[in-house]
Amino acid sequence: MSESILLLGSNGQVGQELEKILAPNHKIIPLARPEIDLTQPDRLRQIIREIQPQIIINAAAYTAVDKAETEPELATAINATAPQIIAEASQELGCFLIHLSTDYVFDGQQSRPYQETDATNPLGIYGKTKLAGEIAIGQTHPHHIILRTAWVYGTFGKSNFVKTMLRLGKERPEIGVVTDQIGSPTWAQDIADVIAQMIPQLTPEIAGTYHYTNSGVISWYDFAVAIFEEAQQLGFPLTAQKIIPITTAEYPTLARRPAYPVLACGKISQVLGTYPPHWRQRLRLMLKDWFSKS
Repeated sequence: MSESILLLGSNGQVGQELEKILAPNHKIIPLARPEIDLTQPDRLRQIIREIQPQIIINAAAYTAVDKAETEPELATAINATAPQIIAEASQELGCFLIHLSTDYVFDGQQSRPYQETDATNPLGIYGKTKLAGEIAIGQTHPHHIILRTAWVYGTFGKSNFVKTMLRLGKERPEIGVVTDQIGSPTWAQDIADVIAQMIPQLTPEIAGTYHYTNSGVISWYDFAVAIFEEAQQLGFPLTAQKIIPITTAEYPTLARRPAYPVLACGKISQVLGTYPPHWRQRLRLMLKDWFSKS
């Protein structure tokens, strides 16, 4: 029997992929702004009680990393307070909660990929509020999965690194990209696929925190180079002739970013029985999919 799933943040990159993948086999109730406002706790609680889903997926978040430094109250309301309300309502209804989180809960200072059990130490408001949301869920409702991911891009959504690079590649002859921040680019469709694979296995025994990214590790600079190489092979028109490697210090931002917040994905690979596909392969598929629709 198909489960009824309340999908919060259904208009985001991962949310739209989730709705597409889950809709054939489940009853999906997609909600996003303006239908639901995560800064209104009472209304959020009321909506969940009215819908009475069997599963809640929270794919909604305040993700503007730099803007969060100047809007800490709003980031806290969406990333910390709302997940607590959702967890309380999930506990009350006895439904499973799947919540998306981020590599930014780590400071990126260690030289090996982060395990789920490693100490967190977020550097900025975004990471701190996301961690607060994780903690609130963990303390409120045992039947949950927190799925940390990183460097998300996809066909849907207004903006992501891939789309930004290709836009700039049509507008500028040269682009400077940071070379001393390292991570694992992750296709939103793969995140949605993983969640879809976990849903039939949702039992108290597998509750907890998991990491999922595509495999492979790269800098933002090398990712930009790969984006241009793949786009050119597909015939995408580019003006940019040169991508220039720059340091984080040369590109100051309001929020500090972790240098090496790479996530170890062994735990989720054991649950799924498969290891995440490589980022380059998935980038190629995403670009083919996106170009075929544009």
